[in-house]
Amino acid sequence: MTRPTLDQALALYEAGRYAEAEAVAGAVASARSFPREDAPQALSIAAMAMGAQGRYGEALATYDELLPVFGRLFGAKEWRTLKLRLDRAQTLTALGRHAECEAECVALASVATRGRVLQMRILAAAARNGLIYALNGQGRHQEAEALAREALAAHRLPGRFALVLRLGLARSLNGQGRHEEALAEAEHADELRRSLPEQECRPETGAVELALATALLGLGRSTEARTLAATAHYACLAAFGPGHRRTAEALALFDHIDGS
Repeated sequence: MTRPTLDQALALYEAGRYAEAEAVAGAVASARSFPREDAPQALSIAAMAMGAQGRYGEALATYDELLPVFGRLFGAKEWRTLKLRLDRAQTLTALGRHAECEAECVALASVATRGRVLQMRILAAAARNGLIYALNGQGRHQEAEALAREALAAHRLPGRFALVLRLGLARSLNGQGRHEEALAEAEHADELRRSLPEQECRPETGAVELALATALLGLGRSTEARTLAATAHYACLAAFGPGHRRTAEALALFDHIDGS
């Protein structure tokens, strides 16, 4: 039998096989034959897999344990340490701790935008997206809209970042009751998703349908909204499990439509 590796754990995570990714990452972390930096990196993949399965409390505890280790191994401003902080921030907002996520994303974007390597530019874009989500989570939809539009103007290439920015913009517009505009943005997001490889947009499973359903419900098109909310719920349940924030959000929307 071949021994598990970091690459195997990451490949399983990217394929959406989160329980397997967590198991392989755990095996790498517990093995004594790997370089010392492999164990914390493996645990960071395990934490991402925990979050993808909706086990946010466990993921946050793992990130908290890993942060000082990453700082010692790689440096406080090295991209792997900053990515760990960003993954932790996104876990905070999944737990409803939006103000803490906001503060961390602002700090991370400030550091990452000064970096020259590709990983830093990716981190800066991801931090802006995290900030948009955190602002929407606090009901500050106008601020989220402005930031999303600014980021979309600066990020004209298609790809996952453009997709999540469109979804963040749609969420901000839905939050302001501007459902026609939100529907248009969600439809743009749907077109973009269809043009991307499945693996690239897997983390956004159910998000487009949820944005569309919310906008349609706001426009009084409840039958269409119900169908899409159900689609989002089943897709998220299959991909992430019942504890994931998007699974819960889709189910809550579905139940709201049925109860209205």
